[in-house]
Amino acid sequence: MAGVADLSFEAESPVMPPDELLEGLPSYDWLLQGRGRRVFFPSLEALGRPQEPASWSSVLEHSRVPVVTEEVAREALLSFVNSQCCYSSVAAGNLIIQELRQQTLCRYRLETFSESRVSEWTFQPVTNHLVDGPQRGASPRLWDMKVQVPPMFQEDTRRFQVPHSSLVKECHKCHGRGRYKCSGCHGAGMVRCSSCSGTKRKARQPRRCHMCSGSGRRRCSTCSGRGNKTCATCKGERKLEHFVQLVIMWKNSLFEFVSPHHLHCPGELLAKARGENLFRDENAMVYPIVDFPLRDISLASQRGIEEHTAALASRARILQQKEKDGMWTGPLKGNTVNVHRWCS
Repeated sequence: MAGVADLSFEAESPVMPPDELLEGLPSYDWLLQGRGRRVFFPSLEALGRPQEPASWSSVLEHSRVPVVTEEVAREALLSFVNSQCCYSSVAAGNLIIQELRQQTLCRYRLETFSESRVSEWTFQPVTNHLVDGPQRGASPRLWDMKVQVPPMFQEDTRRFQVPHSSLVKECHKCHGRGRYKCSGCHGAGMVRCSSCSGTKRKARQPRRCHMCSGSGRRRCSTCSGRGNKTCATCKGERKLEHFVQLVIMWKNSLFEFVSPHHLHCPGELLAKARGENLFRDENAMVYPIVDFPLRDISLASQRGIEEHTAALASRARILQQKEKDGMWTGPLKGNTVNVHRWCS
């Protein structure tokens, strides 16, 4: 078919537009060297100084250390027994608890909410909307673009078109024709009949093939017999609008530490344990906990903040941090809870 090129073998999307497109966008000449997605580092900004933590003597003085009484221990045991299909609650109810030995554990948790920005070239079919190109002004720096930040510590990814970065060029897929030759029938609109394999009659049957009415060919199902297809890249519009797209990712980083213990208890169960919240701080940046009665917690706080700062400083901007230290107590598993059962 005249005027329709066979471009079905070409890539659907170029990684980068041609250099002549980029030459028309002087404010983004860095893309001439990058040839792909670029990560942008945030500018140095003065962060709000976090408040000094309160003294631990006053914090611990007003904290209520959870106590596991015999009644609480028995209720926990009965709750566990009732959750099992084949356990009897009679024996658990008659158990005599001789001794409860408790161990206090502390858990430190640091969350860091950060924002990172990358740029990439993309395109869309040109419609009747106004093209926002460099003739309307210089494009802003990516970290200068103001966007609505989601609620703190809620992860999200959003994409925005960079103002004044649009450039128009004919579609690379169809070379500006809006259509291209069908690869199924090579532009003929007809293909060989799959029922009779083009012989016009089925094997060992004198009658002509009823699927193709004896012609040996059928209408191409790929293009509905037209011989060409609407270009899927430009949607038949013939031209594409190339522009720089800003991709913003808000992510949470988590650091968690549990003080050393001798419990034979899976870590996932300890993570679900409830206790008293001793300390909580939330700010643009938080201080490491110092002079905590358990030195391991102080060291973990310092290590967690250092790890998050080192991992994020080169590729993201820290928006908010929060740290908290919790304490909970409970009977140790095994021989630490001694029980006797009376047998009648």
